[in-house]
Amino acid sequence: MTGTRIAALGHYQPAKVLTNDDLAAMVDTSDEWIRSRVGIRTRHVAGPDEPVDELAAHAAAKALAAAGLTPADIDLVLVATSTAIDRSPNMAARVAARLSMGSPAVMDLNVVCAGFTHALATADHAVRAGAATRALVIGADKMADIADWTDRSTCVLVGDGAGAAVVEAVRPGEEPGIGPVLWGSVPEMGNAVRIEGTPPRFAQEGQSVYRWATTRLPPIARQVCERAGITPEDLAAVVLHQANLRIIEPVAQKIGAVNAVIARDVVDSGNTSAASIPMALSKLVERGEVASGAPALLFGFGGNLSYAGQVVRCP
Repeated sequence: MTGTRIAALGHYQPAKVLTNDDLAAMVDTSDEWIRSRVGIRTRHVAGPDEPVDELAAHAAAKALAAAGLTPADIDLVLVATSTAIDRSPNMAARVAARLSMGSPAVMDLNVVCAGFTHALATADHAVRAGAATRALVIGADKMADIADWTDRSTCVLVGDGAGAAVVEAVRPGEEPGIGPVLWGSVPEMGNAVRIEGTPPRFAQEGQSVYRWATTRLPPIARQVCERAGITPEDLAAVVLHQANLRIIEPVAQKIGAVNAVIARDVVDSGNTSAASIPMALSKLVERGEVASGAPALLFGFGGNLSYAGQVVRCP
């Protein structure tokens, strides 16, 4: 078994931007109300002709280009999503078809907001075990499809987008670039975040999620660092699920990553569920805010009250 690394990243967001003032014309809310409660200014929203797999394919193509690879170099495609309307072909198969891949294994993972970190761990394990050579790991969600646009407590949160990572084995003599995963869930609290019904709609018990995230998650995130053999002070970046700025900032502070850049992409992108972590990390790397090889904590949490985290080295 060998270690793995993230070779490259990519992200994509639809062109349409929905501002807080736009939402104020739709529901009883205001820019001040939204900013003070969740810290969001804008979000990108996909149109009816922009399905989840299209968002995913755009992000994947950018990651492949950044890695200097072709679609034929990929033999495993994992798409983390909870907003795919159709069951088959799954999103991974549709991405493979859009990119004219050869014959990769194709799987979707539905772990909602923790989906990308679960998928990244799955790809790491597959490459380590020799079941895959290179994997394309994508988080993609179209939250606009499942939002209740009459509910001001939830519709102000959501946005659409996709982020992707190319995962491959490390070079001989190179240290692993993806650390051990720490994952789990709180099944008895699973109903705190829901996507249910026909048509499906997103709902949550906001206060329960807030209390759980801000009290239970920081010590788990510190354990992720321990598994990677580093301290929180060693981190160059902390990329939490971009749920809500009022969750991100206190959780990051309690982790103790005093020298890290804290991803705050939620301000401009809203809560994009499984897409939020790879999008935020891709932007930090693209803007040069974290150096190549620098350690970053990725930590997803949310639906099912699931969580998964690992420390990665930035490409």
